[in-house]
Amino acid sequence: MPTPPGAPPPISVQLFGPLEIRRDGVSLTAADLGGSKPRHILELLLLNLGTPVSKTRLIEILWGPHASDGAVATLESYVSGIRRAIQPGQTKTGPLRTANSGYVLEPRLVDLDLTRFHGLLLAAGCAAPAEAYALLVEALELSAEPLLGFELVADWADAARARHAADRVAAKIAAAEAALSLGRHDEAVRWAQSAVRSEPLNERAWTVLVTAFEHAGLPVEGLSAYERCRRLFDRALACPPGPALQAAHLRLLRQRAEENTELSEVLAALLLLGERLHAPGPKGTAADDRLRENAGRILDSFLQRVRTAV
Repeated sequence: MPTPPGAPPPISVQLFGPLEIRRDGVSLTAADLGGSKPRHILELLLLNLGTPVSKTRLIEILWGPHASDGAVATLESYVSGIRRAIQPGQTKTGPLRTANSGYVLEPRLVDLDLTRFHGLLLAAGCAAPAEAYALLVEALELSAEPLLGFELVADWADAARARHAADRVAAKIAAAEAALSLGRHDEAVRWAQSAVRSEPLNERAWTVLVTAFEHAGLPVEGLSAYERCRRLFDRALACPPGPALQAAHLRLLRQRAEENTELSEVLAALLLLGERLHAPGPKGTAADDRLRENAGRILDSFLQRVRTAV
């Protein structure tokens, strides 16, 4: 949204990594805000950009349920100091405004990296794969540094980081899927692996990783990834991977078998026996018996060689 005519220039704020505010060619850091509480107030308003946050809510977050009677006056004093730092001489026209018994930052006057991150994700969701991939990569590069890097022990900062981490995982998976659709298999693998590291129980991440290995012609790597996923899900969730991941696993088995004649025959025999076992209709016909007998011979021969080798 453009800045209205005659309005002050917007400030630029970085929440990824160390807090930094830029206005009129001047760069401000957390130290310029006068302490941790003013910094917290500004960060909370930035996380709620465009939405008023009441004084009561700010006091509850920053001082807890046992705030002193002078908490309101202290809060107002801190806000005055923030105004002097980020909008000197613009008490009423700068980005920090009083609203609904609280405070709000005017979105048109704040260029926030977190807002740009969300805007890139939104645009990617409406774009064709090539453009979407470029937007997703830009968003992930923009947010490479940790959100609210200074805030190590605040619960509200942890909650914001958790929400952002989930958004980044979703962006990594979307980037992997877009790269896969563009035939950029190595990049798809890289983004999917990063998503799995960030969120090991995310089945969509595992599915795109296994599928990327499949399309890259790396069945061994794909089968290994599936096995890691299967063991993890069994241990943590007591359930197997879902149908999409199992289907990718089966395709990899077939792809792997095509590279080995004996393994191909064994897999075909197993598939045949499985299909016959679950097929509707009468069992025990002469043709059915011959097929099962042939499949059994293949499996028996293979198992005998395995036992001998062991």
